[in-house]
Amino acid sequence: MKKCLLLFTLLGALLFTSCHKDAPASPDFTFTMWNPCESITALKEYVADVTNPNSKNFIAEEDRIVTFDMDGTFVGELYPSYFEYNMLEYRVLDDASYRDKAPEDVKQAARNIRDFVRNGKKLPDHFDMIHARAAATAYAGMSLAEFDAYVKAYASKNANGFSGMTYGESFYKPMLEIFDYLTAKGFTFYVVSGSDRFICRALVEPLGIDPKHVIGMDVRLKSSSQGTEAGVNYTLGKEEDIIRTDELIIKNLKTNKVLQIIQEIGKVPVLSFGNSGGDSAMHNYCLSNELKSAAFMLIADDEERDHANREKALALGTQWREAGYHVISMRDDFKTIYGYGVQKTPFVFE
Repeated sequence: MKKCLLLFTLLGALLFTSCHKDAPASPDFTFTMWNPCESITALKEYVADVTNPNSKNFIAEEDRIVTFDMDGTFVGELYPSYFEYNMLEYRVLDDASYRDKAPEDVKQAARNIRDFVRNGKKLPDHFDMIHARAAATAYAGMSLAEFDAYVKAYASKNANGFSGMTYGESFYKPMLEIFDYLTAKGFTFYVVSGSDRFICRALVEPLGIDPKHVIGMDVRLKSSSQGTEAGVNYTLGKEEDIIRTDELIIKNLKTNKVLQIIQEIGKVPVLSFGNSGGDSAMHNYCLSNELKSAAFMLIADDEERDHANREKALALGTQWREAGYHVISMRDDFKTIYGYGVQKTPFVFE
């Protein structure tokens, strides 16, 4: 009889352990900066399904990979252009330590940005590549530590078009809640941006995002004493710095985002977040996953709290829905964008 009681006790303990293991790993998450909306409902329903061990769509934690674009997805880009565009304009046209050294093609790229943000003049075709090459040249010779400090110094400036916020503080606060929510549910996220990888790392550092989870535009690096000798033939010394060169390796947009995800993550994402056509390839790659997946596009449709074009944004929203993406409306879904102490102001150009 004692042996039977012991056996039943052990079986009961095993059953309890099994049930406890299958229970949700974290309590319900409260979204404090979102209005009730279709986008958050869709995300919560998706997460509830794929994290339920009894669901046919259950996804193991090691496969819960999420990719996030940066500019315009969780970092502001309407002040009045991308952070890295604004910083290049400053570097080439205003920074006394560099402006007289800039080659003519780099100066022209900076003038293109200035004409765009101040006068609304359209940027030249394929300007993403023009900018990338100009930026590679403009920061060549900087050590990684010097470049990181340069980015952070520029990020500390007041964001043009807003009061109560620096460039480095211009996070979409509701989107940061999604980071917290997905992390609590066992997802691992990566920042996959068209901006320079080391700019992205500097900007997201306050969020505690691991640098190895940041993918972006890349330039070739070399040792400070390497000269023209190939790295395969050169041995780094203990006291050397790593510096940026003027050689662009990749502009991480569109299909290049997919290729970099394959190279650096090695798994197909199950969730993808973006805000523009440059993210569509990444979204489509996510939606090709054999596991249940979903993609979200944010539209900048809030003309009162941000420098947005609502008509254009709504047209994009229709386009994204037709492509099979969920749409996040900044105007309708966000209780706040940058935080309650931030106000939209007219742009000021000196």
